[in-house]
Amino acid sequence: MTLSALERASGRSSGPAIRTRKKPDPTSRPVQLPRMKFRTRGLLVGALLVSGVAAAFSASEAKPRDGRAPLIFAGTDYLHRWSKDDQHEFTPHGQEDLARWADMITIHHYRSVKEGESLASTANAVLENYKRNGARVLRTDAVPRTAEKPAEYLLVVLFPRPDFIETVFARFKLVGGIGSAAIYSHREYGQKIGDQMSAWLQKNGSNTEKALMAWEQIPPLDAAKN
Repeated sequence: MTLSALERASGRSSGPAIRTRKKPDPTSRPVQLPRMKFRTRGLLVGALLVSGVAAAFSASEAKPRDGRAPLIFAGTDYLHRWSKDDQHEFTPHGQEDLARWADMITIHHYRSVKEGESLASTANAVLENYKRNGARVLRTDAVPRTAEKPAEYLLVVLFPRPDFIETVFARFKLVGGIGSAAIYSHREYGQKIGDQMSAWLQKNGSNTEKALMAWEQIPPLDAAKN
């Protein structure tokens, strides 16, 4: 997602979110989540099972006119459409209109986030902002830290709107020592389409989550600008 896309569509502005420029204070106290609390110590959540999942995202040799290599998700090229500061948006061919798209990938970097506790606080802050903007929390999860890797966090939320419903899968991790978010969003348009989105989630939700959590090629801060 992202809320900035929703804001562009609705013509109004909201508070800080993954897609706004104001970043959450990484020193703020982590917020209690509905199913777990995002912390890097004492985490008792099992690691996500990603065995057998192909790398769903990768850089393609082909580049759009702005020189940025597209991301590839589930065999589909996602071309760069918009950037501001440390936020970058990608949509497939034929989905150039950022007010009406079906699938989007967003990469966001948090320059001030450089360790696990701050990353946990950022994920909590983003979740609270989503909730303030009407999100329904479908799932929160975490991959515990190991000796080799810091912890990672996952948010899955649903944004019901009068003319569409948007599902957001947001993964938070340290990339090149900098807090980063990789977000996949899907929209279904129309009125009274709850059953339609439920069917999409039933068919695609689990695989989408596994693919996102298996991606080890999130562009680092400097690479995302090129």
